[in-house]
Amino acid sequence: MPLDTNASDAGRRRRRIVLIVVCCAIVAAVGVGYRAWSGGPDTAQAARKSPRQAVPVSVSAATLQDVPIYLTGLGTVQALYTVAIHAQVDGKLQDVFFKEGQRVNKGDVLAKIDPRLYQAALDQAKARKAMDEATLVAAEKDLERFRTLVRKNAETQQNLDLQQSKVDQTKASIAADRAAIETAQTNLDYTNIVASTAGRMGVRMVDPGNIVHANDSGAIAVLTQTQPAAVLFTLPAQTLDDVRASTARGTVDVAAFDRDNVRLLSEGQLSTIDNLIDQTTASYRLKATFANNDEKLWPGEFVNARLLLEIRKNVVVIPSLAVQRGPNGLFAWVVKTDNTVEALPIKTGTTTGNRTIVISGLQVGQRVVTDGQYKLQKGASVVVVDPRGTAKQGDQT
Repeated sequence: MPLDTNASDAGRRRRRIVLIVVCCAIVAAVGVGYRAWSGGPDTAQAARKSPRQAVPVSVSAATLQDVPIYLTGLGTVQALYTVAIHAQVDGKLQDVFFKEGQRVNKGDVLAKIDPRLYQAALDQAKARKAMDEATLVAAEKDLERFRTLVRKNAETQQNLDLQQSKVDQTKASIAADRAAIETAQTNLDYTNIVASTAGRMGVRMVDPGNIVHANDSGAIAVLTQTQPAAVLFTLPAQTLDDVRASTARGTVDVAAFDRDNVRLLSEGQLSTIDNLIDQTTASYRLKATFANNDEKLWPGEFVNARLLLEIRKNVVVIPSLAVQRGPNGLFAWVVKTDNTVEALPIKTGTTTGNRTIVISGLQVGQRVVTDGQYKLQKGASVVVVDPRGTAKQGDQT
């Protein structure tokens, strides 16, 4: 019995020792973890002393500029004149004197129709006139004799009146002959098909040797006058008053750009504003005229017509990339003198190209952020970099 009691006490002592060791290990582990989690007083102090990392941004200064205000509309190039070359008399197309794509002058002979039938008709009309003129001479002599005989009572008044009628009829026949000669001469002239205006010839549709008619629906070719040229374009109806006010001030300049709105093709002036608004599209048409000396404007080509509405003098301008939209409206991130940022609400005007007019909210010279805004918050420190990502000297905090 004493042996069992001693063994039991020894076992209890061992269990208590093991329990104490385990508890100490747990407490030590918790302490180490908390210290590691909190970082301890030294780590917290070091964290308070280390500054936040500066945000790299690109900036641009608000400047005072004269800003042109443009209106741009899609348009189509039109030739100043487009003439379909047709035959005006019937006959065989004898010759074609132009080459496809050739520039011609007004009055140049483009083609010729066989003139022989029309020359014969002219000669016949002239011969008929000569015959009637000879008849008139004889009739007038007879009339004079009849008058002499009537005065001597050797002829009746009735015969004198009949002779007078013959003279008048012959004179009318001569007048008709003159008209017939003019008609025949005109038809003969029409056998030479001439250019009614200067321009450039298109593709030939009828070859020599074919019979052409005055009522043919198809043309021999098409002549277009491309110097000067016109551009017909449209603008939204709400801009009409501004455009009319601009025309009242003087000549309105219009520039024609290619379809990508990148390459300048020609410069001209506004010539016409259409007299009605298209209700289906809420737009109206305008026409601008261009000298087109280099023929960069080609009939049928689509272009972007840029109309200079006005030039606003001495306005505050910033890059359009600096304008941000928030829940309270438009704003811009402004870099202060200590290289921290703040968001300033702004009111903007017209945007032209990559520039936006600022009506209020910014002063000339203030630096606005144009890239890197998504990383910013109020009071954040920034480092100014150029577009290639290189920090500018003297701008790093």
